[in-house]
Amino acid sequence: MTGLPLLLLLLLFWFLPPASAKRMPSVCVLTNPFQTQEQWDYYRSGDLIIGANLNLQSLDPLKLGDYEKRLFSPVFGKDIIAKNYQQFLAFMFAVREVNKDPVLLPNITLGFHIYDNHKLERRISFYSLFLLSTRGQMVPGYECDWQDPLLSVIGGLNPKSSRLMASIFTLFKIPQLGVGFESTRGDRRVDPSFFRINPEESTQYVGLVQLLLHFQWNWVGLVAPENDDGERFVSSLMPMLKEKEVCLAFSNIFISDNIAKLDFNSLLKTLFKAEVVILFGAFRNVSDFLRCLKEHLESTKSWVWKVWIITSHWTFAAIGYPYRLRPLMPLHGSLHFRDHAGDVSEFSPFLLSLDPLNPQGDVFLPLWWERVFNCLFHEQDEFRSQCTGKENLQDLPSYVFETSMTGESYNIYNAIYAVAHALHAVLGSGGRPFMMRLGKRISSFQSWRALSSKVQPWQLLASLTNIKFNNSAGEEVSFSENGPGSAQYDLINWVLCPNWSFVPIKVGQIDPGSPSRKDFTIKSNAITWATLRVPFARCGMKRCQAGERRSLPEAEQVCCYQCDACPEGTVSNQRDAARCEPCPEDQYPNKDKDHCITKKTHFLSYQDTLGYTLVSLALSLSVMTSAVLVIFHKHRDTPIVKANNRDLTYLLLVSLLLCFLCSFLFIGRPGKLTCLLRQTAFAIIFSLAVSSVLAKTVMVVLAFMATKPGNKTRKLLGKPLTNFIVLACPLVQAILCAIWLVTSPPFPKMDFHSLLGEAILECNEGSATMFYTVLAYLGFLAIISFTVAFLARKLPDSFNEAKFITFSMLVFCSVWISFLPTYLSTKGKSMVAVEIFSILASGAGLLACIFFPKCFIILLRPHLNCRENMIRNKNV
Repeated sequence: MTGLPLLLLLLLFWFLPPASAKRMPSVCVLTNPFQTQEQWDYYRSGDLIIGANLNLQSLDPLKLGDYEKRLFSPVFGKDIIAKNYQQFLAFMFAVREVNKDPVLLPNITLGFHIYDNHKLERRISFYSLFLLSTRGQMVPGYECDWQDPLLSVIGGLNPKSSRLMASIFTLFKIPQLGVGFESTRGDRRVDPSFFRINPEESTQYVGLVQLLLHFQWNWVGLVAPENDDGERFVSSLMPMLKEKEVCLAFSNIFISDNIAKLDFNSLLKTLFKAEVVILFGAFRNVSDFLRCLKEHLESTKSWVWKVWIITSHWTFAAIGYPYRLRPLMPLHGSLHFRDHAGDVSEFSPFLLSLDPLNPQGDVFLPLWWERVFNCLFHEQDEFRSQCTGKENLQDLPSYVFETSMTGESYNIYNAIYAVAHALHAVLGSGGRPFMMRLGKRISSFQSWRALSSKVQPWQLLASLTNIKFNNSAGEEVSFSENGPGSAQYDLINWVLCPNWSFVPIKVGQIDPGSPSRKDFTIKSNAITWATLRVPFARCGMKRCQAGERRSLPEAEQVCCYQCDACPEGTVSNQRDAARCEPCPEDQYPNKDKDHCITKKTHFLSYQDTLGYTLVSLALSLSVMTSAVLVIFHKHRDTPIVKANNRDLTYLLLVSLLLCFLCSFLFIGRPGKLTCLLRQTAFAIIFSLAVSSVLAKTVMVVLAFMATKPGNKTRKLLGKPLTNFIVLACPLVQAILCAIWLVTSPPFPKMDFHSLLGEAILECNEGSATMFYTVLAYLGFLAIISFTVAFLARKLPDSFNEAKFITFSMLVFCSVWISFLPTYLSTKGKSMVAVEIFSILASGAGLLACIFFPKCFIILLRPHLNCRENMIRNKNV
């Protein structure tokens, strides 16, 4: 068993090369198998290379003849998108600025390798493979030397090309920064090397809806290509429009591959249904649509001005030379969402310093220069002049080329800096261990250069997900797994000037991260409308005004509504209100029902005419009662005062005075204390007054019984019985009131619903049962007094008060019997006035019926106030 391991060990040593063997040098012998003529690339060496797969020319494969043979033809494309060259320049400018920064990447030079893919899928794929290969070779991942180490790639500049490139660079873990596509948002595992550089599209859709709501447009058209992007746009936007009750007058999906077959006659009829049309599509889709629409309008000699709202997927640019501007004429007054661009002040001087006579390896510059200025450098013909190289870029119209950085170029500029900052983070975190491995002291600049030669592209992936920095425009730039941290868009108004040039005017912005928390801003006054006025993009011709609400007829879209007046008690204070809202309890609608008015607090105040009248009446009765009391006290020794118990007379007068005064508790603003006192004080005082009347009636009966021989009832029951009545009856009422206050006391309450436009401040009785129990007990005492007095009215006794008491109790009972229905049928201050009047009227009845006849005798017939008259009346 021990022989087998030994045999294996000997075989292993036999296969090992001898120690003296020399390593054979590796030689690159593979040539370019595709025989490409790399005319459409621009290379500049550096320690690390950033690749770019961009689009300058737009080639139509149907016009190239044998497409397979001419795939890498050096012939310049027929259509050049002049504006796209700024993206190339922004790439070069950003790399130059990074290399000039002594802090960001010290002693490290970034190089670049830019390809123009002509927007052809095969070129996009092949150039992506070229970037992964040694320069001049096309074997992905095979490097013959350490030249051209690829660090990152910028491109593609639309979702389709980005997806195509991501399928290649993800295999090699090369960071790719380009225009985002839908699949990367939900699942980073599919393309972990891809990073989106453009703002998130959903933010643009939110801004589009906010634009419609700002101008209160709810009836718009929608045109989009019949492809995946168009269907995705429609499916994303439709729920947002539906949520905000914005309807589509039409939704035409045009065929993107063969737009010439589109029925423009029916489309033109459809366009008349809406004044505002949302137009979605890539550059080629929208440009072809506008060209065919323009040709159809000219052939039919008709014209229709619409306000087009265009998304950022399309770039406002003329193609070729002479610039085909006429197809863009329908876009006069259009609103265009574009990627936000910061103000990079050094970029314009960089553009103006371009010299086509000394391109320094930039093969695109001379050819682009010839196209945009319609001249030739080395040849002449009858249509073009000789290029001098001194032509001024500022003379080019903005729809051809802009000297300020566009949104697409700004995205590329930030992407280059994001890669540089990510590399800075990688080198900063890995510098110290590397120097320790070198085992010797070297300068920081040397260590950074040594590190850069060993850095791997995949090391940047983690750093790119949390990069944050401030660019030269003073704006914060951050990246995450889902792309830029801020999703900003500019709203551009394109205006056709009299000199047939289009001018972009920035009229708004979408910025969800704005410090002012206004994510959508717009300058309405700065917009030039194609219709010469703000479009009325609404289904109904009538706008619902304040005080009205929308009413949807049957079988109509939600936008095609009618207007109805708000129901009673509700208001609407804005146009096209979906519903009328009720006013708060303390407010009520005005006449027009467009806003709420604060209700006036309603209570019986001293300043009211009714309150002033009742106060005067209460004071008058109080003065009269006090006068009667003074008269009786002054004539207290006269027979008419001494009859029927003088003390009871005083007690009755005092209780009546208190009854009149307690009415003041019911006047004025109700408070917690007055609510507790008003009903209980009234009940107890009136119980005392009615008990005094009952005691006086009993005294009349006892006086009659005392006149009979041998009857000692008055002596035995006279004073004790009257004292018991005067004390016991009010005590029962006091006990009832105490129970009331303990169990459910009265409290002040606002009644907002009983009176229109007024809030009643009243005392809630707390317990209605206790309130009516107290009144019932008071009525019980009054009925007993009335019954006893009625039965004793004809008793033969001197100064018999039974007749007067009977009449007074009749008045008392009549007043309180009529009080109940009147009290229950009134509200607010009228209810309080009814109770005060009942108090005053019943008290005045007792005062007048019982005491006025006696005062008449005391003051006007004093001769009747004598003992002889009493004896004479008794004998009679």
